Amino acid sequence: QVHLVESGGDLVQPGDSLRLSCVASGFTFSREPMYWYRQAPGKEREMVAVIVGTGDSTIYPSAVKGRFTVSRDNSQNTVYLQMNDLTPEDTAVYYCNVWVDSRSFWGPGTQVTVSS
Repeated sequence: QVHLVESGGDLVQPGDSLRLSCVASGFTFSREPMYWYRQAPGKEREMVAVIVGTGDSTIYPSAVKGRFTVSRDNSQNTVYLQMNDLTPEDTAVYYCNVWVDSRSFWGPGTQVTVSS
């Protein structure tokens, strides 16, 4: 059974940094790309980072490129999202995601709120 659990969300001020974690289980973690998504109130869920199984290739959309960094520790079955220079527009619930055997799995999400 695939299981994903995010943590690290918090209320922070503009310009602050935050690191999210997602612990995975139930599949061969090192084989699968891992995704981070976010969903703000009233908006569609959007992808903010993806990292391949080996960790040596990543992709970011323009909205977060240069501020967000995704990484993974395959020995700990954990993927991270380092977020710097946060703005109120980054306020959202952040989810990690993986595709296993053609099925998409999501964690419950962690809330990030950026406000002064």
